[in-house]
Amino acid sequence: MAALSGLLSVMERAARKAAPRLRRDFNEVQHLQVSKKGPADFVSMADQRAERTLYDELLKARPDWGFLLEEGGDIKGDPDKPRWIVDPLDGTTNFLHGMPHFAISIAVEDPRGPQGRPEITHALVYQPLTDESFWAEKGRGAWLQDARLRVSARRDMSEALIATGIPFMGHGNFAEWSRIFGAIAPEVAGIRRLGAASLDLAWVAAGRYDGFWESGLEPWDCAAGMLLIKEAGGFVTDFRGGDSPMERKQLLAANDGMHSKLHKLLAGALRNA
Repeated sequence: MAALSGLLSVMERAARKAAPRLRRDFNEVQHLQVSKKGPADFVSMADQRAERTLYDELLKARPDWGFLLEEGGDIKGDPDKPRWIVDPLDGTTNFLHGMPHFAISIAVEDPRGPQGRPEITHALVYQPLTDESFWAEKGRGAWLQDARLRVSARRDMSEALIATGIPFMGHGNFAEWSRIFGAIAPEVAGIRRLGAASLDLAWVAAGRYDGFWESGLEPWDCAAGMLLIKEAGGFVTDFRGGDSPMERKQLLAANDGMHSKLHKLLAGALRNA
């Protein structure tokens, strides 16, 4: 059993402080569905309140670190120190509609990575309703509470369950997504779109999904989940098979055998466009 490091303890404490209000707001939003105005403004406030709680807690623990926040944007800190990458409510649309599938995502990005490139070193994805805490630290593996996580061992595409995100309301390239879907769907057992990328990636790390692809993701959507998968023994690349998924906003993740097969299908779909 691995114990949380001091830094991960800070991250989990912040998430658990924000979680009770999110749970209360989630229960409340279901009652607002019948109102004429609708719950959108209420959910926006819930998102902002959660972010403020996380910001205050993390700032208190590391006052010289910067932030990249979904709502608050880029807040500069000491450029030689890490920064927090935070999504206070990943799965806002689910939350808005009373669907119990959303998460808090926190990652640490160190600017002093290999070859001078920033790298994600710590990750936490916390599901407030199920109390599932997925966490990872570079070199120490990925965990769900105190249970070690491993990506699935499946190699047969016909048995694979793959997750994705679907473009919506002007976000993303629907034609590109359709080509990729058309190439992958006939080869696998199923494709799911549950609407919270951080949890999708955590579930790949846990072996619940065998793979994942999506484009247009922001760093706060995927930074924590990417480290979870890598530390669980999986592979994360961009659509070209390169190591720049956050920069290119293209993410393909799976175990080693499944990743190469998915990449072949995805690359073929884009090449034949």
